[in-house]
Amino acid sequence: MVNQYVVTLVRPDGTADEVVAFAQQKPMALKEQVTIYTDESKEHVLCTFEADQVLDVGAVYAVRDGAGNPIGSFREKPVTSMLRSTWIMEQPGTTELTGRERNVVVAVLRRVWDFLPFTDFVPFLWPYHFDFTEGDKRLMAFDKKFGLRDRYVLDIAAPDVDRRLAIAQAVALDALQSR
Repeated sequence: MVNQYVVTLVRPDGTADEVVAFAQQKPMALKEQVTIYTDESKEHVLCTFEADQVLDVGAVYAVRDGAGNPIGSFREKPVTSMLRSTWIMEQPGTTELTGRERNVVVAVLRRVWDFLPFTDFVPFLWPYHFDFTEGDKRLMAFDKKFGLRDRYVLDIAAPDVDRRLAIAQAVALDALQSR
């Protein structure tokens, strides 16, 4: 099985519009690397992200454009994430955004679910959400929708956040945390 991600714009009525990105996560890669394309044809690279080390714990993921130029980076905060997943997203020339699971109760329930026997093949269906903030100001949100298939809505409220970096971070929230 391979995780695939199709990113679309959303029409005002909530239905999917044009595809703006497509990614596939390579299964069992020694060092995590994901290429995000402009569409499902995989002809043009939108961006990539790659871990700076083999172990996921403490890894910094560099995000680069199709030509290999740096766009930004993100990393999980391992100690803080033990209770509530927390990520730091950085883009040169802008402020650092901190992304946390919005609901502490859902975060704790997800962790309990992971320890229950025989739940490896039963997905945790309760929606979860991440808010990316600067101080108390929410600048980006990532919301999982309730349903059998994984669907997410990425809302970028900050005009200076590079959409490619935001898409890479959104893919990572699913791919790297085994959602």
